[in-house]
Amino acid sequence: MKEIDRLDRKILRAIQDDGRLTNLELADKISLSPTATGERLKRLIRDGYITGYAARLSPQKLGRGMLVFVEVKLDRTTPDVFDAFADAVRRSDDVMECHMVAGGFDYLVKARVSGMDAYRAFLSDVILPLPGVRETHTYAVMEEVKTTDKIPV
Repeated sequence: MKEIDRLDRKILRAIQDDGRLTNLELADKISLSPTATGERLKRLIRDGYITGYAARLSPQKLGRGMLVFVEVKLDRTTPDVFDAFADAVRRSDDVMECHMVAGGFDYLVKARVSGMDAYRAFLSDVILPLPGVRETHTYAVMEEVKTTDKIPV
């Protein structure tokens, strides 16, 4: 895999800002020919620096305005419990992110729901029945101070 250079980084920054840029617009932004830009973009995709494109949707407009984080502690920390928990989480459309963490609990789950009633249903119908769940602590977000998917490049 080839190391990325200054122009590759400019491409990555530009498409993080606007993934809908045409090749011509991108070439203009980074001051490179469209052919060279297209080749670099193909290489960045092929080498795994770019893993996909997506639209950012409005959670509020789609009835998912409440953001919650749930700490999950498992009753046993064995490979079979970890695997069963991870498999079940992957199947849940309500879970946006789930991370195994080091510290006082095992997983941090991020979910978006419509409100407190929906959260209570999410907790009782989705989280608590997950394999191995012993204890949870929930943090409802009062204000989203910063939200980004952008990675500094």
